[in-house]
Amino acid sequence: MSGHSQFKNIMYRKGAQDAKKARLFAKIAREITVSAKIGGQEASSNPRLRAVLAVARENNMPKDNIDRALTKALGADASSNYEEVRYEGYGPCGVAVIVEALTDNRNRTASEVRSLFAKFGGNLGETGSVSFLFDKIGHMVYKNLPGGFDTAFDFSIDVGAENVNQLGDGYIEIITSVENFSAIRDDFIKKFGDPIDSSLVWMPASLVPCLQDQKETLMKLIDCLEENDDVQKVFYNLDDE
Repeated sequence: MSGHSQFKNIMYRKGAQDAKKARLFAKIAREITVSAKIGGQEASSNPRLRAVLAVARENNMPKDNIDRALTKALGADASSNYEEVRYEGYGPCGVAVIVEALTDNRNRTASEVRSLFAKFGGNLGETGSVSFLFDKIGHMVYKNLPGGFDTAFDFSIDVGAENVNQLGDGYIEIITSVENFSAIRDDFIKKFGDPIDSSLVWMPASLVPCLQDQKETLMKLIDCLEENDDVQKVFYNLDDE
């Protein structure tokens, strides 16, 4: 599962400095706003909103920040009209990279993402230029699940999940097909409560090895992409074992 895990995303990096924590909260707030605008502000009937609120709680996001993001979803100002966009390209060593963003200005975001790819020796391509190297999957993460991995594994078999991984520190990852994601997520929620994350992600079909110097350059690209205010998630097919 190397290269796709949400835990390689800035949203889950612990021990960040204040500046990174501020960026983290800004990204979560943007996702809260978009989720509430799309599915409504009632978390009980909006799985996407419930998922991001769980992320907010996991990262100790202040309640005032959450409330402001929810209030913003009701506004009509242009700054809250975020659009979901995806960028695809190749980084150093021919590693495929998928960037998912929420932006209120597509031209700005595309320019910034393209500039970062070029800065670190990569190339931004057209939509579809690398996504064929990945599989879109459903992805859930629980922490300190009662019964641990064995319970999650047994229940996953019962409801038809495709895989279960133990990530360490009490985190368990459940993988589903896109088609069955909503139904299996609902089954898990009924059984275990809300996961700390649930979303559709890009899992690499195969991994690309890199020399150490190229790997370091690639990770600088990934870090810079994740630090961009508009970028929510970055997926890549580096073999980093």
